[in-house]
Amino acid sequence: MRQDKARRAAREKWEESGYIFTTRTGRPIEPTNLYRSFVRVSKAAEVPAIRLHDARHGCSTLLVACGVPPRVVMEILGHSQIGLTMNVYTHVAQDTQREALGNIDRLLNRRH
Repeated sequence: MRQDKARRAAREKWEESGYIFTTRTGRPIEPTNLYRSFVRVSKAAEVPAIRLHDARHGCSTLLVACGVPPRVVMEILGHSQIGLTMNVYTHVAQDTQREALGNIDRLLNRRH
């Protein structure tokens, strides 16, 4: 919806790029400008700025932790193989590890 609004405002200056996030005229956003905006938003949110690539890893991990099916996570990240998504981009959160080990502990304690 925002892009439609920008497209209408730019009129003949609009350049169709096929990207979702673009400049006001439809062109791809320059990586340095994107990172500059990311740092500004991070500071405003009072969180440390990280590399954008690390944000992809974090996004993947959080999506899986929220119960999003791996195939959907793969498509959101634009990967062609689920192995890349699950083996490289998704990390197991400590809370998830603790929960899994707690489940084993409860199972073993029931048998006594």
